[in-house]
Amino acid sequence: MKSRLLFTLMSGSKCTRLTGALVKPVLDSVDSVLFDCDGVIWRGDQAIPGASQVINLLKESGKKVFFVTNNSTKTRKMYVEKMTTMGFNASEEEVFGTAYCSAMYLKNECKLEGKKVYLIGSNAMRDELQAVGIQQTGVGEDHISGKQMDWANVDLNPEVKAVVVGFDEHFSYTKLNRALQYLIQQPGCLFVGTNRDTRLPLEGGKAVPGTGCLLQAVETAAQRQALTVGKPNRYMFDCVASQFGVDPGRCLMVGDRLDTDIMLGSNCGLKTLLTLTGVSTVEDAEAHQKSGCAERQGMVPDYYVESIADLLPALQG
Repeated sequence: MKSRLLFTLMSGSKCTRLTGALVKPVLDSVDSVLFDCDGVIWRGDQAIPGASQVINLLKESGKKVFFVTNNSTKTRKMYVEKMTTMGFNASEEEVFGTAYCSAMYLKNECKLEGKKVYLIGSNAMRDELQAVGIQQTGVGEDHISGKQMDWANVDLNPEVKAVVVGFDEHFSYTKLNRALQYLIQQPGCLFVGTNRDTRLPLEGGKAVPGTGCLLQAVETAAQRQALTVGKPNRYMFDCVASQFGVDPGRCLMVGDRLDTDIMLGSNCGLKTLLTLTGVSTVEDAEAHQKSGCAERQGMVPDYYVESIADLLPALQG
């Protein structure tokens, strides 16, 4: 039994169901675990059964636990408030959403502290930007008066140094046009997006358009590609690693989407675990595995579980 287990772990075979005696050696091989949120530890406003126990037991066993999400509509504080009500032991420093990571990218990589950006995004993004010393214009509805129907000559703030696109329920032609004008008229204007998720799946098979739709609209108009901060871009992991000294070789990425969560893990050299409580299926992963396409291999997880609650027996000892 032990020799078969060792062969399974060392053979490099992908998309292995993580169950029984396999679980403990995998958990023992990592010091840090990154969790996506929606579809992994909760669905909507309901915690995945057993998820809070898994998170809390991982921490009690000495593991570092982080939460990485492409959702830009909440601040770190808002996420911790949600997690606390669900029984998760979490702190703001462990939460890396795209609102926060985009603010860090603009501050540290773009050197925009003390500067201003045009923001297509949420109040949460505004708050995270302000927290690192970056001002914004653009949050909320954007109405152009009758005098300004000359679309190519709308008023622009000369202090704006970047266009930043996240989820925005007030997205409109007016905002699309204003973003375009900044990008083509403002010399050296940077272009940053939170993430490229095109659909946000809901319960009952429903879905709504995601940030990627808004970002692609601006990119199409500007004929220019944005730098995206969120998964699967490795900046999100780098943000965690730079603050906490995480070793990628001893880190596990847990997620429900192959094209964001698992691809992030592959891009950063992390072990990857797909949970089947969200978007992607084992069949999706196997299709990528059999495709023969090198890029699609990055969306094949090392392991999968029906739910992260499958980790409980090994953690409970």
